Amino acid sequence: MASFSLFGISVSRGISIGRAHLIAHAAMDTKHYLVPQEKVEAEVERLQQALGTVQKELETIWTSLPQDAPVELGAFLDVHAMILADSVISKEPFNIIRTRRYNAEWALMTQIEELTARFEHIEDPYLRERKADIQQVAERIMKVLTGTPTDYHPVASNSDDERIDMIVVAYDISPADMLQFRDDTFSGFVSEIGGRNSHAAIVARSIDTPAVFGLAGALSLIRQDDWLIVDADAGIVIVNPTPLVMEQYRARQAAQAKARKKLTRLKKTPAVTLDGTPVALMANIEFPDDCMVALENGATGVGLFRSEFLFMGRSGGISKIPGEDEQFEAYRRAVTLMKGRPVTIRTLDIGADKPIGTRESVTLNPALGKRAIRYCLAEPDIFLSQIRAILRASAFGPVKLMVPMLVHAFEIDQTLALIEEAKSQLKAANRKFDENIQIGAMVEVPAAILGLPMFTSRLDFLSIGTNDLIQYALAIDRVYPEVAHLYNPLHPAILSMISMTIWAADKAGIPVSICGEVAGDPALTRLLLGMGLREFSMHPAQLLNVKQAILSSDVTLLKPKVDKILTLVEENEIEEAVRQLQDDAKTETDA
Repeated sequence: MASFSLFGISVSRGISIGRAHLIAHAAMDTKHYLVPQEKVEAEVERLQQALGTVQKELETIWTSLPQDAPVELGAFLDVHAMILADSVISKEPFNIIRTRRYNAEWALMTQIEELTARFEHIEDPYLRERKADIQQVAERIMKVLTGTPTDYHPVASNSDDERIDMIVVAYDISPADMLQFRDDTFSGFVSEIGGRNSHAAIVARSIDTPAVFGLAGALSLIRQDDWLIVDADAGIVIVNPTPLVMEQYRARQAAQAKARKKLTRLKKTPAVTLDGTPVALMANIEFPDDCMVALENGATGVGLFRSEFLFMGRSGGISKIPGEDEQFEAYRRAVTLMKGRPVTIRTLDIGADKPIGTRESVTLNPALGKRAIRYCLAEPDIFLSQIRAILRASAFGPVKLMVPMLVHAFEIDQTLALIEEAKSQLKAANRKFDENIQIGAMVEVPAAILGLPMFTSRLDFLSIGTNDLIQYALAIDRVYPEVAHLYNPLHPAILSMISMTIWAADKAGIPVSICGEVAGDPALTRLLLGMGLREFSMHPAQLLNVKQAILSSDVTLLKPKVDKILTLVEENEIEEAVRQLQDDAKTETDA
């Protein structure tokens, strides 16, 4: 069988070698027919039974979660259960059957297509990919309706005693299914759709499993039991590799396993460079229980608590928002779990494209619409409720309050005024909170960087959100494969803006961190250290790799080299110079 390679999106790291285990896409293009009037209620009952079966499946998976399962899995199971219970799934398809006499499969898909179409206008990459959760729930229901098996456990096709790892190849992979795969001998994931912000991608990173997504046509090109190499570092899947290629990758895989084992010894090692410069390594989290994973990986605090996750995937839709007390309990739990380490909570980052509690028109360009602080200032009751919850949590440990998407001075002033109003309300209610809580801003819009003095004169800290900054500055949505190759954190304009922010914050005497994915890329750690960055915040799974890069760096040697890089204007020259920083690190360490 000829060897060939497929190129996709790397959503995690590492190398996996094994046999392909294909999971056929559920028949979403189902038969369409009208049900006779006398059989309508029977068709409703058939769909109702399918919903009940899927509910039991999710409950079974939930109760069988192993103790070492990533906290994300439980949260994602909850999201799927809530979607299943939501009236848009549990009621609307039945109305379609009764009013239009569609068969159950047709009715279900009609409703799902209407729902998922709304997500196409969502600007935020993470929220846009939430349509995958709805599709995954629908696919589970469809499998029950069509009689497609949902047991994905493979039958071993080899007679050797030696264990052969299996690699899942699917159209799409849900977090719930990923848990089932993990319980077997699966060591990698290949998916035709999905990107770095999908739930499955987050789980793949959290369980440290190599995964490559966005491989269109993989199910038709790869055959059952084909030998695969998943090179998640490069976003490549090699099908039926030659013996020489297999040998090379097995050697790389062994070296990575040895390196990972060595990394675990660094958990309690302080993040200090060779010249004695201390660096704070913080974690990005979505849910309070993520704090446990952060601590296990040696985080010195939470640099970004994405509070909008508390508002998403709720029964009744996004309009059923958590109240002040519910938010307070979530924030308090995170603060308590971190045991005195700082927790930075970002206020609601959501927009008019996904309104809360009100019906808003969808803008033609949601990226330039009413999102984040613009939404919150337009909905002061919602904003005040969240601010009070965050302030109340500050009574249980060090909390920082961070506001996203600030651009104008009046937005900062209005935000600070609302925080003072929330403080007054809590005092009137005799509630305890930290009177001196630090207030900061996400710097993620080019205009904010060009107007940094208005931030440094009013706020206590800054955090650079490189994900949005790169997209806004380069006019690129990295989720779309057509332009993903243009998404480059090493573009000279991006480096200039990052450097400018770090310099301005240092001059003003306020701390600055980076909480975008740039912070979690060990290939860029030395560059950021040379720019003057001393606070990094990233996914917990990335902490030890970045710490290792910090421990092998000497800032006194890096600064002049990085200063020279910042004068370069050609992207290829910058990329080569950054690679040279990595090579220099190896030379300096050996010396």
